[in-house]
Amino acid sequence: MAHYRIVHTTNYDYSDPVPVCHNQLHLSPRDTDWSRCTSHRLAIDPTPMHVSRRSDWFGNYVKSFSLQENHQKLCVTARSRVEVTPQAVPGISDAPSWEKIASRMNEQTDECIFRASEFLYDSPHISRGEAFREFAAECFNPGDSILAATIALTSKIHGEFQFGARATTVTTRPEEVLVSKHGVCQDFAHLAISSLRSLGIPARYVSGYLRTTPPAGQPRLIGADASHAWFSVFCGEHGWIDFDPTNNRLCDTDHIPIAWGRDYSDVTPVRGVFIGGGNHTLTVSVDVEPIAN
Repeated sequence: MAHYRIVHTTNYDYSDPVPVCHNQLHLSPRDTDWSRCTSHRLAIDPTPMHVSRRSDWFGNYVKSFSLQENHQKLCVTARSRVEVTPQAVPGISDAPSWEKIASRMNEQTDECIFRASEFLYDSPHISRGEAFREFAAECFNPGDSILAATIALTSKIHGEFQFGARATTVTTRPEEVLVSKHGVCQDFAHLAISSLRSLGIPARYVSGYLRTTPPAGQPRLIGADASHAWFSVFCGEHGWIDFDPTNNRLCDTDHIPIAWGRDYSDVTPVRGVFIGGGNHTLTVSVDVEPIAN
């Protein structure tokens, strides 16, 4: 089991005063079968009069606040402690075939299948299509287990696409990434989800953190870790299994989930609207520190 202390700081700087803003946060780590949040604190400067908390449709924790006073800076800092265990992954031969998963989705025979079906269709950032089906086809051979096929898809994305921090934006579509062969973790997760859904397999987007390890002999830099994104695929009776195409691996204790949804738009860490402000700059710092139990 791994234990982490996480500090996620978001700063907005405005050239002109902002008299009113309304904000929604997905910064509270959710509990899963393989991770548990043991503490969470939120600090907001300027301090709002009230911060509300609710669970969204997908079971993620959402906090909301408003400011109705002039400000030219806004700082949101989330501090969390989380423990993570390895996710339970069946043997490749024990997992059902991908065709069986797709067939069961059409039958809608039980509640588990029904609940997974909401991750089968188009969503704001993701559309199914023949191009994605063709892209994934060589990974999904007849009779392959869903686990073996998704491992192959994860490896294909990692091998054929180049990571580039400035190659895309948060609004870049998977269709564009498929052509450019460049992107970031959000893009690779969206591409994998598009491919899986195009084959009739439910897949969901996961927002979280990834612990990074500094080069040998160099100190670990505070704030050097980052928000990360990956995807989960529905594996029938084995539940959901998480994959990280950016790093070509099954997710393990280095991956700390925060929220999941149909795509990025469901789990944006900080989202809001404001009046005024002129020009503004956004900076984000994330520190994921392993700690003793």
